[in-house]
Amino acid sequence: MKIFEDKYIVITGGAGFIGSCMIRHLNDLGFKNLIIVDELGSNEKWKNLVGKSFIEFVPKRELFSWLVGKEKDIEAFIHLGACSSTIERNADYLIENNTRFSIRLAEYALTCGHRFIYASSAATYGDGTLGFSDDHALLDRYRPLNMYGFSKQLFDLWVKENGLLDKVVGLKYFNIFGPNELHKGNMASALVKMVPDAQLRGVIHLFRSNDPGNYADGEQKRDFLYVKDAVKMTAAFLSNDQMGIFNIGRGISHSWNELAHAVFKALEKPPFIEYVEMPDELAGKYQNYTCALMKKSKEAKGCVLAETSLEDAVFDYVRHYLIPGKRW
Repeated sequence: MKIFEDKYIVITGGAGFIGSCMIRHLNDLGFKNLIIVDELGSNEKWKNLVGKSFIEFVPKRELFSWLVGKEKDIEAFIHLGACSSTIERNADYLIENNTRFSIRLAEYALTCGHRFIYASSAATYGDGTLGFSDDHALLDRYRPLNMYGFSKQLFDLWVKENGLLDKVVGLKYFNIFGPNELHKGNMASALVKMVPDAQLRGVIHLFRSNDPGNYADGEQKRDFLYVKDAVKMTAAFLSNDQMGIFNIGRGISHSWNELAHAVFKALEKPPFIEYVEMPDELAGKYQNYTCALMKKSKEAKGCVLAETSLEDAVFDYVRHYLIPGKRW
């Protein structure tokens, strides 16, 4: 079964965390007309593709040559591929990989009349003091705390400066967690480390507050979103006619302490939390609070909102994926 009749949906970063979950969600809906673009490397990211249906896998380095002559075969791009490390220090690499590659792909898609949906990031909002609104008029004012967030902001600003906000869809993903993220290593969600620590040692370690005047230890808050909700929200833009930049979050903020307690509950263990110093590499680049403003999505026709509570999402992830070592 194919959406858009016989035309392809190209998913970059398709073997990655959100990308592979996107494939699973579309497959579950009956869609198999997918072209997967990624770099598999030497880790076990390839396992995220096992059991999934797609037409072809295209290495990222070969994408633009593969696209030649296929202008009429493609309906949409879901551009999720990027280096998502918030501690990556090679700024040239991030701009080349996250910004310039995105510009080149967007130019191709728009020239050919393809729908272009791309991943931005809540990291573009910086420390949160300027808010978390996806209002286009506010794009220029945000100040990212790390180079990753800046590389994403540069593309958002390129879209705006070139008058393309009514021609593309940009999605600012907040703190996504869930199955298929193990290959991310240190950049995987905190649950990947929390669960074995709680299982084996009966303790979860959280960072001490670097702003004790405003946040107690473990009371730093994030907008945690389950990846199964994130891909449903993303897929909605394949069938609706919305354009512009949208937040992809729950619009609810939970503390790290709440997250840890949800893990202990899923494991049926008594909660025990210890607080440790924040690493130097994170100091000054750490978001103590994030919360997506979801007003635009709530009012936009055809958009989908998150449905899974934090506790239910943690239970599903821990019991059905992390403990048995399964992918989605």
